[in-house]
Amino acid sequence: MTELVRFIIDPAAQDPHADDDRLRAAGPLVPVTAEGVDAWAATRYATLMTVLTHPDLTREIQYWDPLERSKLPPGTAIDRIVTDISMLNADGEEHRRLRAPLTAAFTPRRVQRLRPTIEALTGALIDDLATLPAHEPVDLRARFAYPLPRDVISEMIGIPPAHRERMHELTDAVAHVSADLADGPRVREELRALLRRIIEERRRSPGEDIITDLIRLREQDGGRLSEDELFATIDLLFIAGHVTTVNLITNAVGALLHEPGQLTLLRSGRCPFSAAVEETLRWDSPVAYFPFRYAKRDVEIDGVHLRAGEAVLACFASSGRDPERFGADADRFDLTDPPASHLAFGHGPHFCLGAPLARLEAEIALRALFTAFPAIRAAGPREELRQIDTLLGNSTRTMPVVLGPRAR
Repeated sequence: MTELVRFIIDPAAQDPHADDDRLRAAGPLVPVTAEGVDAWAATRYATLMTVLTHPDLTREIQYWDPLERSKLPPGTAIDRIVTDISMLNADGEEHRRLRAPLTAAFTPRRVQRLRPTIEALTGALIDDLATLPAHEPVDLRARFAYPLPRDVISEMIGIPPAHRERMHELTDAVAHVSADLADGPRVREELRALLRRIIEERRRSPGEDIITDLIRLREQDGGRLSEDELFATIDLLFIAGHVTTVNLITNAVGALLHEPGQLTLLRSGRCPFSAAVEETLRWDSPVAYFPFRYAKRDVEIDGVHLRAGEAVLACFASSGRDPERFGADADRFDLTDPPASHLAFGHGPHFCLGAPLARLEAEIALRALFTAFPAIRAAGPREELRQIDTLLGNSTRTMPVVLGPRAR
């Protein structure tokens, strides 16, 4: 049998969209190696849609070929994702059991009730930015795009104020915005230990928050969630509930400042800020790659034969620039032609619960920022921006801007 030629996906690549172009050109399902793991990469929109909804593909890790699973290096992004025991890696009835307690918290109507809180937090961050020198570079990722979703999810899930400073220091490292603390196993261990302490404190002193709701459900509903599942769910909500939104806001600001004429469309009223959010989600997805779905049995997708037990990597950023779906100008950021649909939040049963919240936060943030600072501009060329070195996320480590004077 001819050995497959595999593309190496480099988490530290500085031009991930160029890599995605090469992957799409190689085919709809491409053999790759990512963080030492062999898989198939779903590179195109239609193929990814099929992978996300195919009945013979599952997120349940027991279907992964044991030999391939044994090669998984510990401590990698893939390891952390595929071994998670939350709803992330469940399907069918098990997925519904784990997801059901959270659906009420993330309905569009309930998320809209958070608007005043989000606007207040955004306003406070704008006030802080306005105290900085108007004509010196500011890292907008660290000073604005990151703290907003972090503070929103802290309020929403119930992180006590006494623990927020350390929680924020740890998650700053996980989100790659910290200059003082680097992400790593010790940081992750301390973060998990702190979350467990917060859960115990919420048991003793309940509040009006998601942690309290989940604890109450565990104790009153026959143990629908085990203790480990309770922790895994809260851990997932806190990390996933803000890190991807950091990337979304950062990427949107970068696109609007580096793509000529697009910001003018917003300020003139020709395009709504919601269009900037949706076009960013398509054109520069906050998620680059996401592991894994496994073939439960031999299956053929787009002419490629997958054997039972093989893993498939979802290429979200690649699917958003697929010319077969979005036309010959798919690599162009264009607010006048926002996508009718994209896959940045996934599709099917695992569609992102936090999508309404992320959209609302990003729209409020962009409107407030560009209204408050009408002369805002990029502090340097796009080519100088460095990518975050993670397989999962797609964004830049910093977003340096010159704010200019605040509007009066």
